Amino acid sequence: MNFNIKNINIMRLKIVGFLLLCLSTLNSCYSFTGSSLKDEKTIQINEFPNNAALVNPTLSQQFSTDIQNRFLQRTTLKGTKENADILVEGEITDYSITPTTISSNTQTTATGGVIQESQNKLTITVKVHYENKLHPDLSFDRTYSDEAVFNSSLSQSAIETSQVKIVNERIINKIFNDIVANW
Repeated sequence: MNFNIKNINIMRLKIVGFLLLCLSTLNSCYSFTGSSLKDEKTIQINEFPNNAALVNPTLSQQFSTDIQNRFLQRTTLKGTKENADILVEGEITDYSITPTTISSNTQTTATGGVIQESQNKLTITVKVHYENKLHPDLSFDRTYSDEAVFNSSLSQSAIETSQVKIVNERIINKIFNDIVANW
């Protein structure tokens, strides 16, 4: 019986050793530290004006500040106002709140019921111009959009403090990944 326990322990050690070997082999094949920014030292991020038909008065400043903070906090790039290695600019082209799910009220009237909105969707679209002066082949113009679905009972101020923040974060993640990670 003691012999069987030793064999099992030796077998477990072999399996663990094999798994460690596989992990180290995979780790050498792929690196998670790959940033496409190599020689770039400075970045200029201009304000993103809100040119959407429906204007949220704080959206432009909030988005511009958030994207600047993302690059300055998560990269080694230094912010500058002129002659930057990287230029990021653009505009907010859409800000809309639309109903997504309609439900009928359980109380019916003589005409057959009352229709109510039960969920709304916030959509924000941002057009981005990215210019890399050291590596012009990486430059691009793209449009990013994202949305959040929320209960229609939220007030306008609740939408602007919570839902806008969620959508901004998602769009900024996409922009940041396209520029820094070059995915």
